[in-house]
Amino acid sequence: MCRHWGRVAAARARALPDRGPNGLSLLPWLLMGLGALSHLLGGEAPNPWIGALGLLTFNTLYIAIVIRAFHPPSREAPLTWGLLAALGALTFGLAIGYGREWLLLFPLLGLAVGAVVRRGWLLRWITLPLVVAVGVVTFWRDGWDSAGVVYGTFISVMVTAAILALDETVRQLRATREELARAAVEKERLRFSRDLHDLLGHTLSVIVVKSEVVRRLAPHDLDAALAQVTDIESVGRQALTEIREAVTGYREGSLATELDRARDALSSAGIEPVVRRSGPLLEPQTEALLSWVVRESTTNAVRHSGASRCVIALDGTTDRVRLTVTDDGRGPVVAPDATPGSGLRGLRERVAAAGGTLDSGPAPRGGFRVTAELPAENPGPPACEEDRAH
Repeated sequence: MCRHWGRVAAARARALPDRGPNGLSLLPWLLMGLGALSHLLGGEAPNPWIGALGLLTFNTLYIAIVIRAFHPPSREAPLTWGLLAALGALTFGLAIGYGREWLLLFPLLGLAVGAVVRRGWLLRWITLPLVVAVGVVTFWRDGWDSAGVVYGTFISVMVTAAILALDETVRQLRATREELARAAVEKERLRFSRDLHDLLGHTLSVIVVKSEVVRRLAPHDLDAALAQVTDIESVGRQALTEIREAVTGYREGSLATELDRARDALSSAGIEPVVRRSGPLLEPQTEALLSWVVRESTTNAVRHSGASRCVIALDGTTDRVRLTVTDDGRGPVVAPDATPGSGLRGLRERVAAAGGTLDSGPAPRGGFRVTAELPAENPGPPACEEDRAH
């Protein structure tokens, strides 16, 4: 389920069209310069060739700046800041030289400043001197009649910076959502692979062992062989149920049930099982995790150890619980073409995620030992069990 919804979220995020602003969205504002162009064409401007060259340069600088402002590496490059400084100097020069209609270039300068600076203390330190300078030039050239130009310049800077900063934040959130969706897919894939390995590894090992027993018993004791066949059928049906539960993500293992299965699997393999259990009752999550440890450890003992005896000991306090599985065999032997320790490695990652530890290696007196320690949560009344099956 988690994998499904992770993929849906990622697909929806990719399917959303990118309708945010871009450099082209700021180009129509160049129409504010039509007043200056009309002033030139009407023959009212002194030195019209200088004014025309200045207006052409202004438009070129403005277009270059707003296009670069929507590409983060280009926006932060020194060239962009140089172009912005040149645009500012040119705007003040044209406004001082021509006045009136040319004062409308100041709001365009504000758009360019807001597109490049966008946020932070630098925006405040640039905006205040800019607005003050625009006010001085505007009142000098046109008096109070052009007070709206000062206000328009301030609004151009602040609104443009706010909208583009918000758009940038939305883009970052969208990228984060896609990354979280991918992480959810990977986490679910890892969970499913672990569950499938543990479920099938144990179940197939039991089926193989019981099938060998059937082969040995069939020529001499048909009834006992049929009983083993019935067990194989039961194990197979239980495995199908557990795989369905693992796929849906709702599987919670019962430690007592897993211990019973471990006894049966070990006995069928000719290994004497000894189970000792003491300490407080455990939370379902802790029991489920310890069930996986029992399952993997007994599977390794049945398949690889060649042991004659296997001891499963569970004890704990109100703070910690310890599970130890020890056999007297030769330890796990991994086939040359197999990945060594994949089951124990997966268990170690699970136990570590729950705040515990898992160690495995040779036992002090020979054989192999797996030890898992976990924190005990909400302990219940103590329980004590000791069972030896011969």
